[in-house]
Amino acid sequence: MTVDISLYGIVDPQIARGRSLADMAREAVEGGATLIQLRAKNETTREMVREARAIRSALHGTNVPLLINDRVDVALAAGADGVHLGADDMKLSDARRLLGPRAIIGATLNKIEDLPELAAAKIDYACAGAVFSTQHKDDAKAPLGIEGYSALRRAAAQALGGLPVGAIAGIDAGNAGSVIAAGADGVAVIGALFGGQDITAAAHALREAVDAALARRLAAPV
Repeated sequence: MTVDISLYGIVDPQIARGRSLADMAREAVEGGATLIQLRAKNETTREMVREARAIRSALHGTNVPLLINDRVDVALAAGADGVHLGADDMKLSDARRLLGPRAIIGATLNKIEDLPELAAAKIDYACAGAVFSTQHKDDAKAPLGIEGYSALRRAAAQALGGLPVGAIAGIDAGNAGSVIAAGADGVAVIGALFGGQDITAAAHALREAVDAALARRLAAPV
């Protein structure tokens, strides 16, 4: 399935400060987010299903998919559009078998050694990082930096062909352009998108930066 990862918003109760996750997701989409993920590491299964259903309802009619981080069971129960899975989560092949061919399945890419498994799986996108340092992931890897990301992205292009590959960690409107220039097809964002009060404005600024960088890359001579 073709999935637009240009601006991939990751909504998490840890950054909500009492706000509705469903409202936050909708505001991000109104500003230009193209994909939403629910990440709720510390919530119970019931709470996560409830949140996922609320977000799904809030996104109804926008054509923006909702993915669930880690939890294939929650995606199934809530009727989400798919999942994002890391190296310690369910095997990608098992997730595809359970969710079916139309589900969106994304995978984390931390290092070149991850590529053979991703290449063998039927995934729809990969997200690579951490590009910069971040406070929003407890087990964040040492940052790759722009040069490290660029090298990983080139290796991914060889192994995964035209599969979209995004970037994650520490990305904001000020550095998103450099990440796209390094080869990313989109950016996954938590703090710079949901950390402030005006989520729609933050999304708009991020999307403008991403779109401008993608346009420059497309126009650059080969």
